[in-house]
Amino acid sequence: MDSESPPAIAGDWRTLYPFQSHWIGARGTRLHYIDEQPPETLAPRPVLLFVHGNPTWSFHWRTLISTLRSRYRCVAVDHLGCGLSDKPDGLLSLLDHIDNLATLVERLDLKKVTLVAQDWGGAIGLGAMLRMPERLERIVLFNTGAFPPSYIPWRIRACRVPFVGRLAVQGGGLFNRAALRMTLARRRRLEPQIAAAYLAPYNSWANRRAVYGFVKDIPSNPQHPTWQTLAGVERQLPTVADRPALLVWGMRDWCFRPDCLERFARAWPHAEVHRLADVGHWVLEDAPEDALPLVEQFLAATDSRPAESASTINTARVEHHA
Repeated sequence: MDSESPPAIAGDWRTLYPFQSHWIGARGTRLHYIDEQPPETLAPRPVLLFVHGNPTWSFHWRTLISTLRSRYRCVAVDHLGCGLSDKPDGLLSLLDHIDNLATLVERLDLKKVTLVAQDWGGAIGLGAMLRMPERLERIVLFNTGAFPPSYIPWRIRACRVPFVGRLAVQGGGLFNRAALRMTLARRRRLEPQIAAAYLAPYNSWANRRAVYGFVKDIPSNPQHPTWQTLAGVERQLPTVADRPALLVWGMRDWCFRPDCLERFARAWPHAEVHRLADVGHWVLEDAPEDALPLVEQFLAATDSRPAESASTINTARVEHHA
């Protein structure tokens, strides 16, 4: 495990991401992660494992990590090809990303894990943790999915048009730049410093390969290998229904729409559910004033309680509409 300063990437946003970088070997490359906890910690702290989606990176979790690292061990990964991880040749599948995350969890020997995930991070994070459910203690999800898609939004379909889609996504960075606005509903735009951070690791054709790879990997039929991977994850969701779970959803998300939330709620009938009516896909950017207290309250209410008490912790499923 190496610790060093992150590679230089342009922008004055770096003060917003004041975390020590670490890497582990994965597929002959380096997988980047951060691992934040109080330096004086002697006893093991509960672990919050943050898993991002596309086209973001561990920067997405910066506010939660800065707030919670004094009480928890906060580990956030950059998927291979994303953020400060290496950018290998070739396109990776969902199964590849699940394998990489499972390797990280096992290598760091993470236990009593609270999975915190968004977008593709839900499928990747749950796919990894369902392989080792004894390590999984709680679940916190923002707009995401972990099942074969019932639809592919037209904005995504346009990015998959042969040749033209790849040229726009990987060549022109269209998907990254569009995400800075299309993920928001309550807010009009991100602050320039924050927008620069989201774009910084994805500044070339080679560095945007994984962004296109995620778009291309969305399955449209059961013959696609990733469809089968997602179906396998979905079948196992009820097996962790006894874990305390928090579902915070931006209801104006055009990608992971409210029906995705309902699929999770059916699998986990005791989950604590919060529907934010005027919020888009990036809940933590669009409504941090709602999202951060909800996470803190959930963690405080479920700290040091066994997973089997989930049905009493989340009594009658908390519902919140904002």
